[in-house]
Amino acid sequence: MRTFWNTNHGLRTIDQWEPNCWVQVTCPSQDDIDFLQNELHVPDYYISDIADTDERARYDIDEGWILIILRIPYVKEVRSRTPYTTIPLGIILKGDVCITLCNFETNMMIDFVTYQQKRGLGFTDSVDMVFRLFLSSAVWYLKRLKQISARIDQAKQNLDHNVDNVDLIALSRLQDSLTYFVTSIRGNENLLSKLKFKLPVDELDADMIEDVNIEMSQARETTNIYSNILESTMETYASIINNNMSKVMKMLTSISIMMMFPTLIASLFGMNLINGMETWAWGFPIALLISVGVTAVFFWYFKRKSWF
Repeated sequence: MRTFWNTNHGLRTIDQWEPNCWVQVTCPSQDDIDFLQNELHVPDYYISDIADTDERARYDIDEGWILIILRIPYVKEVRSRTPYTTIPLGIILKGDVCITLCNFETNMMIDFVTYQQKRGLGFTDSVDMVFRLFLSSAVWYLKRLKQISARIDQAKQNLDHNVDNVDLIALSRLQDSLTYFVTSIRGNENLLSKLKFKLPVDELDADMIEDVNIEMSQARETTNIYSNILESTMETYASIINNNMSKVMKMLTSISIMMMFPTLIASLFGMNLINGMETWAWGFPIALLISVGVTAVFFWYFKRKSWF
């Protein structure tokens, strides 16, 4: 799906491409790809690079074309192994051509368009739009981090009542998401520091870059904090599980030891040998009392040692 936006004095849709408009392509069909290649003459390898979900944040300049790949946050399905991840957002520039290309529908781009329409000022140029996309991505990283924090708190509350594999697996998957986040944010920061010297930056752009640096730095530090908290939490619950297992094994060992003595006494008196108690009427009760007495002594001893 492609949308043409007039960015002068606001953001409004237009029916067809015109110079200096913004072409937003989301979840491109073959018709959209043909339009980019045949009508706007976008290099095909730019499109294939953006389609690679593992493509790192970078820029490329070739024959006047500028490709900027920005990593933005993305929420997968609820049952996904990694609920939060990052995907590439491609920005293609050349002269009066300005294109954004993303192979996924994201809340960030929907919010970006809505906010710019409310703002009502449009973009001064394509460079201004690029840095505003950087700022929007940093803001959305912070929003997703708040959601991750809420999920961590919920899982910890559940684990406080019952250590369950489901909650432990959920925490592990959130740890994976934080790893994706911190890697992508660092890549975006490095990309931004390089673009400052590659794009024509004016005074307004310099102020925008400073704002972006602040937001990205906050997102990176927040990600590191949550990652450390989550790692510490996982280690804590691993220790709790090991401690609980140790208690169970200690109790089972104690029970086995106590059951061993009655078995030993019964085996000794049950041998086919003369022991003087074969014909005695009190022989069996005495053996039974000895078994109970020895078991009671060891039970008292283990209880004193807090092995139960």
